Parts: sequence; structure tokens; C-alpha cells
Amino acid sequence: MIETLAVDLAWGWILAIKTAVVLSIIPFGALLLGYVFLLKMMSHMQSRLGPMDPGGFHGWFQLIGDGIKFLQKEDITPEGADRRVFALAPAIILVSTFLVYIVIPVGPRLIVRDLDVGIFFALAVSSLSVIGVLMAGWASANKYALIGALRAAGQLIAYELPLVLATVGVVIQAGTMSLQGIVYAQQNGEIFGWGGIGNPFILTQIVGFLLFLTAAQAELTQTPFDMPVAESEIVGGYYVEYTGFRFLFFFMGEFGTAFAFAGIAATLFLGGWSVPWVDGTAADVLGPIVMLTKVMLVSFLIFWVRFTYPRFREDQLQSIAWKYLIPLSLVNILVTGILKVAI
Repeated sequence: MIETLAVDLAWGWILAIKTAVVLSIIPFGALLLGYVFLLKMMSHMQSRLGPMDPGGFHGWFQLIGDGIKFLQKEDITPEGADRRVFALAPAIILVSTFLVYIVIPVGPRLIVRDLDVGIFFALAVSSLSVIGVLMAGWASANKYALIGALRAAGQLIAYELPLVLATVGVVIQAGTMSLQGIVYAQQNGEIFGWGGIGNPFILTQIVGFLLFLTAAQAELTQTPFDMPVAESEIVGGYYVEYTGFRFLFFFMGEFGTAFAFAGIAATLFLGGWSVPWVDGTAADVLGPIVMLTKVMLVSFLIFWVRFTYPRFREDQLQSIAWKYLIPLSLVNILVTGILKVAI
């Protein structure tokens, strides 16, 4: 039945459709997280009345107004800047975000590319953003931007290690690096011989889940890991000289990456798009809704931490990565390996 209803499209059209879908997810994710958490949740948590007023009902026009404001601002390039590198930096960051979405599944057939090394690919391309950060800081011809870029480079490199190591326990347990395969391993798994809800890896990999969220928070340079953009010290960090639409690229890159990391965490630890006892076309229909629900839940944890804790000092920030997160992730891998062999 599915084959008779299928539309035979040329590979070029299929590629174009997939590219358009992924490109639309980035601004959608950025706008959704920005509206729900940055404006609304923070407004309630901090009793801020401003974002709750524009446009009337629940301040619905606030984010739209901010977007119009950015588009109207003059596009300024500093006189001493390297113009080509300065213009290219935000695009590099956005491209790295775009590539992450290629391997995140939202249904049995709703995935751009199911790679055998999916999680490795996602984390590898996400690390490309550090190149754009360094380009932005160096090309701006601004000492504050350069200091912010160097801080960001040191932070991103340090926290990529626990981010990768936190996923190894899941890979060992699932027996595959394919994100689609990891979803199926959880959907078809059993808990003490009972497969009613499958086997969500958060039950056995809770340590890995917490490590992943902590490292992702640092990779996003969000509070309490926001040393690279500390307004009280370096004005705004590596994007301090960017205005208008180019600054909007950094905003979309940050929040689009947060949406992607939440999607990866939901896939690795919460079963992704899977629903118990639902397969085939029904899973393709329900999958995006289930996945979005889980992504918003993980995003809530990320932004809750952002609005709750004060900024770490640079020495504290590095100590957390090298003295605590990395050793804990290695212990988690060791225990997972022993249990995998024993059980």
C-alpha cells in the first residue's frame, strides 16, 4: 500500500525538500525556545513584566518586535576588521548547526540521513562552531571580542570531551552509533524481562544524561558557563561588533544548537520519537509530536539552569570539566561495560 502511494521523485528534489525542512527547523527551534523560555519562562521566574506586555495577550509580539528591530539595524563592519572573515564567521556557526539536524530522527522514516556513525557525526560537526567563534573574535579587530573568542575556544574544547564520553555508555548499551538504531534499541528493549515501555536509557544512564546536559550547557556558552560573553567583563564577547542580521545569525545558531542538543539528548536517553506499541505510519505521524514534547522537556532543564545559577569563574569552569565531568564519564563507561558483559 505504501509503495503504491509513494511519489517517485528525483534525488535532486528529495535533497531539496530535505534541505528546506532542515533549514526551516533552525529558525523554528530558535524562535520556539526564545519565546517559550527566554521571554516567558524567564519572565515568570524573575517577575519581569516587560516581555509579558507587548501586543496584548501574554506579550506575543515581543519576539516579533525584536526580530524586526534586528532586521532594521544598520549592518556595520569595523574599520580595522578583516571583512571577509568577519562576514563568514556567523555563517560557519549556522552551518555547523544545520549539519547536526541531518542525523536526528523524528520518525521511522522521518530522517534526512541515517548514518551508521550518527552520534559521532552529530558531535563532530557541532564542534565546527568553535572555528566560527575564533573567526569572529579575531576578525573583529576588538580586544574584547578576541578575549571572548579565546575563552570560548578553551571552554568548547574542554567540554567536548565529557560531551562525547557521556554518549559512550549509550552506544555500548545500544550496540550501535546510529541514532535511529539507538531509538529502536530503547523501543524494543526490556526492563527485567518486561517490555511494556521498552527500555529508556535514562533509567540506566542517568549519570550520562546529567553529564551530557552539563557539557551541552557549556557548549552553548549559557549561564553558568557564559564566560566567553560575560557582559560585565568583556561587553559581549566574540560577537560584540556584530549588528543587525549578522547578530541574528549568532542568536539562531545558539538557540538552534540548543534545540539540536535537546533533540540528541531526547534521542539518546528518552527514546526519541518512539511510543510504546506504535510502529510504521502511525509512528511517523505521532513521532514529531512525541519528539517535540521530549525536546521541550530537556530544553526546560537547560534554561532552568541558565536562569538559576550565577556565572562560574574561569578556573572553576575548567576544574569542573577536567576534575569532575571527565573522570565521572570514564567511570560511567567502565561500569556500563562491565554490566554489558556480565548481563
